[in-house]
This record gives sequence, C-alpha cells and structure tokens, in this order.
Amino acid sequence: MAQPLQTIGNRGLRAKIDAVSRIKGFDLLLFFVLMMYKLVLFDRFVKVPNMAMSVDDVFVALGTLALVCFWTLWLPIRGRILALTILNVVLTAIVYSDLVYFRYFQDMISIPVLMQAGQVGALGDSIGSLLSARDIWFFIDWPFIIPLVIYLILRKREYQVQLSFAQPKRLRRAVVRMSLSLIIFATGVTLVFVPINIAKKTWAVGLFVGNWWNMSLYNVTGVIGFHGYDIYRYANEHWLHDNTIPAAAKNEAKQWFEERGNERKQLESDPLFGKYKGKNVIMVQLEAFQNFVIGQKINGQEVTPNMNKLLGESMYFKNFYHQTSQGRTSDADLAANASLQPLMTGSVFIRYAQHEYDSMPSTLKDNGYTTSVFHAYDGGFWNRNAMYQTLKYDTFYSKKSFTIDEPLGWSLGDTSFFRQSVDLMKKQKQPFYSFMITLSSHHPYTLPESYQTLNVGSFKGTIFGDYLEAVHYVDASVGKLVAQLKEEGLWDKSIFLFYGDHDNSIREWEPFETFLGKPLSELDRLNILKQVPFVVHLPNGDHAGVYDQVGGQLDVTPTVLHLLGISTADKYFVGTPLVTEKPLAGKKVVLRDGSYTDGKIFYIPPDDGKPEHSKCYDVASGKLTDVKACEAGVDPARKELVESDLVIQHDLIKEFKKK
Repeated sequence: MAQPLQTIGNRGLRAKIDAVSRIKGFDLLLFFVLMMYKLVLFDRFVKVPNMAMSVDDVFVALGTLALVCFWTLWLPIRGRILALTILNVVLTAIVYSDLVYFRYFQDMISIPVLMQAGQVGALGDSIGSLLSARDIWFFIDWPFIIPLVIYLILRKREYQVQLSFAQPKRLRRAVVRMSLSLIIFATGVTLVFVPINIAKKTWAVGLFVGNWWNMSLYNVTGVIGFHGYDIYRYANEHWLHDNTIPAAAKNEAKQWFEERGNERKQLESDPLFGKYKGKNVIMVQLEAFQNFVIGQKINGQEVTPNMNKLLGESMYFKNFYHQTSQGRTSDADLAANASLQPLMTGSVFIRYAQHEYDSMPSTLKDNGYTTSVFHAYDGGFWNRNAMYQTLKYDTFYSKKSFTIDEPLGWSLGDTSFFRQSVDLMKKQKQPFYSFMITLSSHHPYTLPESYQTLNVGSFKGTIFGDYLEAVHYVDASVGKLVAQLKEEGLWDKSIFLFYGDHDNSIREWEPFETFLGKPLSELDRLNILKQVPFVVHLPNGDHAGVYDQVGGQLDVTPTVLHLLGISTADKYFVGTPLVTEKPLAGKKVVLRDGSYTDGKIFYIPPDDGKPEHSKCYDVASGKLTDVKACEAGVDPARKELVESDLVIQHDLIKEFKKK
C-alpha cells in the first residue's frame, strides 16, 4: 500500500509543478520579483547619502536582470526553472557579499579584490561580526526554491528534452522562445543604457573615466550593472587593449614627480636635513589605531596613558591622515614605505607586487642600513612574501619567526610581539631600519577578560567598548616596547615613530558622541574616520611638541630620509617631509576619494558625481563655506592620484630609471 501512496504523492507534486509551468512566464516573473526585492533591500541596508534608489535606478535594475536572464527562454520549462533558480542563488550570493564587504570597507567588491579572495578565510571572527540577523531576508526564498531545484535534478532522466526541430510544433516553439528572448534582451539594453547615457551626459559627466569610489558607479549602474561594468573594465585593462600609454602621458607623469622631487630638494637646505644621520629607524604601524583616543579619559582612566606620556618628549602631528583605500593595512604600508597613493580598487601588494618601487627599505639599504620587517602573521597574507622582496627588505620576520607565547586575537599579542621583535633587532648590524606591524587591535577587537583592564562603563559588551579595550592594551604594549628599547640602549640611538594604519570600521556615531561628550558634525566625523596619530621621537626628545600642520602617510618616508640626510630628489615619491624647521607652504593631503585638505579648508567630492553635491568646509569653524574656496585644489588633487596610478600600474619607475 505504501508504494502506491508514494507514487500518488509523487504524481501530485509533479502535477503541481506542471500546473505552475502552464502559467506562461510565471517563473520569469517570479525571478524578477524576488531579485528586485533583494536589490531594493541591498539599497536600504547600505543607505549611502544621496544614493537612495530612484525610478531610473529601478529601470536600470530591471534592465540588468533582463540582460542576465534573457537566454533562459531558449530552454524548455524545467530547464528554465533550474537556470533561473541557479541565477537567483548566484546573484543573491553576490549581492550579499557586496553588503558584507561594504560594512567593513564602505565599497563594492571588484575583480582586483577577488584576486585577494584567499584572505577572506583568514578574517575569521571579523567577518562574523559584520553579519546581522536581519540579513536572513536575503535568503527567505531559498527554502522554497532550492528543494524545487533538487527535485528537478533528481527527475532529470524522466524529463529528458528532445532538441529536434523536425516537427513543426517544436520549430514554432523554438521561434517563439527566440523571439521573446530577443525582445527581453532589447528591453534590457534600453532600460540599462538609456538612463546611464543620460547620466553620463548630465550629472555624472566623467564618472566612468575618473571615478574615485565604486559606490559612485553603483549609484548609476546598480549592483549587477556595477559588476558587469567591472568585468568590462578589468578585461579592457588587461586583455582587450594594449596597456601601453602614450609617450606624452609618460612624460607628464615623469615631469610631475620631478617637480615634487624638486620641492624636496629645496628643503635640503633646512637645518634638520641630516641632523640625525646614521641613527637607527624603528617604525611601528598600529592596527586600526585612530587619533580620537589620544589624550582621552573614560571613567577617570586614561585610554592611552603611555602614549600620552611619550607625547611630552616627542613630535605629535595631530592633523595627520591615513590615505588607505580597499587595501587597508597593505595600503598604509605602501603609503608609508613607498610614498605612493593606493589604487582605487584592490591592493597594490596583490596586483602589482612584481613592479619596481622606490621605498624606504631600498633607499636605506643603499645607504648601508640593515632592513627588516616584523609581522606575526602568515607571510602570504596581503602577498607580503613577494612584496617585501620587491621593496628590498633584507629580512621578513613573519609568524613562523615568533613563539606564540601570548596567543591573542589573530595571532600573537602585541606585548610579546614587540618583545621578541626587539630581541631580534638588537642582534642586527647597526644602523638598521626595523618596521613592525601590529595585530592586537584588529577588528572585531575582542580581548579575553583577563586583558580587559579599562573601565569602559556603559560601553561594556559593545564593539566600541571592545575597541577602547584593545587600544588600551596596545598602549600598554607600546609602553613596554619603549622601556625595552631604553634597556637595550637603542632608544637614544634611534628615530622612533608610529602611526595608525586606518580607521576602525565602526560606523555608529552615538558611542563616539557619548565618549567625546559632544555632537559631531560631518567634518568631525570625517576627521575621526581619517585621522590617525603620527608620533616622531627624536634622540634626546628634540623638537618635542604638538604640531598643527597637516600630513599624511605618504609623508612618512620623505620625513625619515630628510632627518637622516638622504636626498630624495630623484625618488618617485609623492610625499614631502613634515619635520622641518618651517612647515612647507601650501602643503595639502590628498585622500584616495579625491578629497583634500590644507588645514584651512577641507574639500569633499560628491558621492554621486553631481558637482552640486561637492562640499567645502572651513576647518576653523567646522562649517560649510562656498565651494569656490576649494576649487583651486580639486584638479591638483586628482592630478596626484592620476600620476601615482600611472606609475604603479604601468611600472614606470623601472622604465624611467633605464633612461
């Protein structure tokens, strides 16, 4: 009896599938409805200012879906259901991956980023903290459609498709399917390219040529359209066209860098040029360490007591900016050690590790220094094994060089990391350059309870509270590092400096306002995101004090080499020295998105490409001013980004040095 009942049940299920299949176009309509729902959901979740989905955006989204699925009409009904379901799963995965990536990087995933996909598994808990319970709405349809796919796969032998067109009826069906698919394709092309072409000729002029943020492209193309364009952009760059650039463009880039080199050459008459010739250089890159915590207290306890003490005998640049992009930690490394802007997409460490660069380690090595880099993590992460050879370090001490006697966070706790690093560097031939990259304050910032020594009060158990705890621990580690350098007799023989690499990826502003005790303007928030501490300790505490002049990570290498008396006039560096007797007049810091500041004004380019949405802030008052006050610096800022990109992408330093 069981077998007949099972047969009847199977027939009933098949009958339901067949009944649905008889509703012409129902499967296609359902695909459009479900995917549009997810695209709208994505737009609501990212909530980028001035980029809420408009009617034109809906048309573009529908058009991209049409271009993705038009070919499924060539298939018989069951094949089409299977294909549309697979498309649903794949596109949902792409859209959701973009959302998670956006929560950390504030950008879209691009092909260069996918080339770094091997790093995703190593993010571990950091990715877990970016997930939200409400994300389940992206997958609410899967429990219904995936079983259907499984059923169709299991029944594939019973529903074999005969593709013979000998019978007139089958031929007519094929013609109808092809005709409908062409209509959908043509409609998709119209819905996508008409609004985009209108935008390109009006408010988005030049966006596809000189865009500085992938979200600006998303604002025009939508999620699926962005990835289509990104594939085209990558193919065009690497496969479809000759990558050689016109001689005029090369000469222009060479001239731009020579002019910047001449600026540094003129500063060689500065009294501080070469004052610390032959000193060791010890530099620390602090993970996600932002400037707003310096000098702050919570519940009567200093967040960074050791750094606060160190500031009394060091140079502290309080208006110093990180200049990173999607490459995050690796971008900071590039900016500080090679004085070049990061790329808009991906990491230079991944994409162009085989190219030639002028750098701090290579320049110091040419001047008799032993050069080493210390990082207690896997050497392949961010492609460091390859890139550090390119930058010409003598030795890279990766995770395998350390004893993991203080397991903490991603790897080794900073206290032990610093101690073991100093034990290694004290054996090196002097003078030396030692570059240390920390890990303990990495997102998501959770520390074991025994390491939580800061009373964060109401922030306890929040990611902001965890961040303050992690920063406090790192500060204690830095204090122990300084003490050890003094014990080993290295402190007064060295230039010691540290900076933060990038922001902490926390985008909820209420805890910042509570912690700082004031409401935050847009400029305040931007400075919190972009400013990191930069501290330079010179032997005997020379020139200690707080400095207001603006600077950025690209200025680190020119600053160190200036103090050592090593000329950088012939180096392909973007930055200029910060430690000079008189600040460089007209100094500007350019960020990857095209914004810039000179300490008096702060220009913010439009997120959506519309010129009327650009902003110019008066730094002193913190209020918006006439955008004309910023106009003079816009083109030079973009020029810096363009020329830096050309040098990196086309390996021009190697070519220039051959001449």
